Amino acid sequence: MIALQLKNTKNFMTHLLLSDTFDNFLFIEGEIVTFNTFTIDGYIQKGFYEESMDGYSSWKQLRELCFSIIKGKRTPLSFRFVFSLSPENIARLIEQKGLDFQAADVQGLYLNIRFDGARLQCITGTSLNTFSMDKSLEREWDAMVPRFFDKKGLAFEPEE
Repeated sequence: MIALQLKNTKNFMTHLLLSDTFDNFLFIEGEIVTFNTFTIDGYIQKGFYEESMDGYSSWKQLRELCFSIIKGKRTPLSFRFVFSLSPENIARLIEQKGLDFQAADVQGLYLNIRFDGARLQCITGTSLNTFSMDKSLEREWDAMVPRFFDKKGLAFEPEE
């Protein structure tokens, strides 16, 4: 787990809400506090769709909704979003790095994005379905996120 302080809130919010930067991440859950508290569970309700859908919505599917809640003249009091790398991308990371894990062993590789009204931060997280003392996947995920942010032009500094 690493914690990153985002240095340019406006730039990050543009990437988060107005571009496809995070569209391939799964949206696990979120909360936006403006004039009300809006809580969103990203789990897809199977009964809503005629075809069989399972798992979590992508950020792409919920980005406009969240933007419509956040946009306006006033800054949100706070928000938090929990994203996860998709199972396909988890499998790709494991394969590319030659890690001794199966994708099915991984519950999620998470990005926790939090805004407290003044400060914007991102905290990584790793959750496995099985117990393991092997921290190689966590280390690779913690190294991948800063590279991803650098590639997208998202300025940050490590928090201690």
